[in-house]
Amino acid sequence: MRIRLLRAVVGLTVVSLVSVSGIASAGTLIETTVTIKTQNGDFWGKVVSLRPKLCAKDRKVVVFKQLGAEQHPATDEKIASDTASLSGDKYEWNTGNTGAMNGKYYARVGRTSSCKADTSETVKVRR
Repeated sequence: MRIRLLRAVVGLTVVSLVSVSGIASAGTLIETTVTIKTQNGDFWGKVVSLRPKLCAKDRKVVVFKQLGAEQHPATDEKIASDTASLSGDKYEWNTGNTGAMNGKYYARVGRTSSCKADTSETVKVRR
């Protein structure tokens, strides 16, 4: 009887520890950085992460035209997107010529189940 009780207690303890550690690791997202550069309406940049195959490879990048003084992805105008792909040893994206005119623009990658979202700095286009 004592052995069964001991096994049950040990079993419940192991299940509890596995559950708690699973919850803790699920809440830890991997840092991701997106960069942006521009010239004559072309936009390009990189998606960088310590876990590039998980957080940079095939990551969708959206370019926004900033409508106000600050970035607001929910209301700013989406003008282009691309998927980061391996170029040499970096994951890069490139929209090609968007025809973008004067204004402020930035790039954003959304959050995934494993990776944090990020927004680039704002760049200015003057044509």
